[in-house]
Amino acid sequence: MGSIAFDPADVIVGVDTHKHQHVGVALDGLGRRLGQRLVPATPAGYAELLTWATGLGRVAVVGVEGSGSYGLGLARFLRRHNVTVLEVARPPRKGQRRLQGKSDPVDAEPAARQVLAGAGAVTPKTGEGSVEAIRLLKVARDTAVTAHSQAMITLKATLVTASDALRAELEPRTDFALVTACAELAVTGELADPEVAMRHTLRALARRWLALHEEIKLHTRQLKTLTNKTAPALVATFGIGFDSAAELLCAAGDNTARVRSEAAYAKLCGACPIPASSGKTTRHRLNRGGNRQANAALFRIVVVRLRWHPPTIAYAQRRTAEGLSKREIIRCLKRYVAREVFRLLPAPAATPAQSLQAA
Repeated sequence: MGSIAFDPADVIVGVDTHKHQHVGVALDGLGRRLGQRLVPATPAGYAELLTWATGLGRVAVVGVEGSGSYGLGLARFLRRHNVTVLEVARPPRKGQRRLQGKSDPVDAEPAARQVLAGAGAVTPKTGEGSVEAIRLLKVARDTAVTAHSQAMITLKATLVTASDALRAELEPRTDFALVTACAELAVTGELADPEVAMRHTLRALARRWLALHEEIKLHTRQLKTLTNKTAPALVATFGIGFDSAAELLCAAGDNTARVRSEAAYAKLCGACPIPASSGKTTRHRLNRGGNRQANAALFRIVVVRLRWHPPTIAYAQRRTAEGLSKREIIRCLKRYVAREVFRLLPAPAATPAQSLQAA
C-alpha cells in the first residue's frame, strides 16, 4: 500500500484485537498520541470504540490486527459505518518487543503507526460474499478429508496387531472392501477380551471412515456447485478443477479489487520470482512466501498441463532446449497461470453497506 496523505487533524486508530476485548490507540495526522480505549469484543464495544474515535476528530483510517480472525467483527462493523479499514501486521515477536515490552496498548500503537507510515498495511478481505462461503465449505471438506485418511491409516495400523486368522481374512482386500468388511464385523463377548476389543475397534474405525466418505461427497457436491456459480470461467479453464479454483478464489477474497494487479496476485500466491543477484551474476530464485495453499493449487494446474496441454508441453520442450531446468520451467509456468487466473477472477462482490446505499 502506498503512503496516504493525512491532515494533521485526522484521527488514525490502531486496534490490537483479542477474543474478548480490543484495545484501540488513536494518533493524529502528525503521529501524536491522542489516547487509548479498551472495549469488549461485542457490537456494543465496536460502537463504543467508534464513538470514542469520532469524538477525537475525523476518523481517516482504522488499522486492525487480525482482521480475518478476532478482528473480523470489528472490521465488518466499521465498513458498515463507512470507515476505511486496513489490515496491519502484528508486531515482531523478537527485537522490537524485547526493547519496548509487551502490552495491548503497546501493540495497538504500532498498528496505527503502520497505517500512518503506509507500510505493511493492506486492504483486508470483506468475508461477506460467496468466496467466504467457499472458504467455509473448504474448511469442512478439508478437515473431513484429513480425518478420512487418518481413519484408514489407523485401521490398517490396528489390523497389524490382530490375530493371524483375522488378518488372513481382511488384509488381502482392497481398501473399500476392507472397510466394508470391518464395518460388518460381529462383536460379541466381553470387551476385556483383546479379540473382542479388536473387532470393536476395527468396526468403529470402519464406520467412521464410511461416515466421513459420505460427508466428503456432500461437501464436494456443494463446493463444485458454488465454485461453478461464483467463477464459471475460472473452472472452465484447462487444468483448473473446483478444488484449485476454490483455493485461488480464497486467496483473492470477495473484494478482488484489493489485489491491484496481476503481479500483486502472483506475489500473493508466492509465484513471483525473487531477485537473487550479486556482483556480475543476475539470477532469480523460487518464492517461499505467499499463500502456500494457492501456490500448491498453481503447482497442480501446471502439472496437469505439462501432461495433457499441448501448448504447455511445447513450451516446456522449448525452454528445456534453452537450458532451463524442470524447476525453473515450472516456476515460469506458475507465474503464467497466476496471470491467467487473475484475469478470470470474478468482479468484487457488493458489501451490505454498498447494497444499502444502492437501494
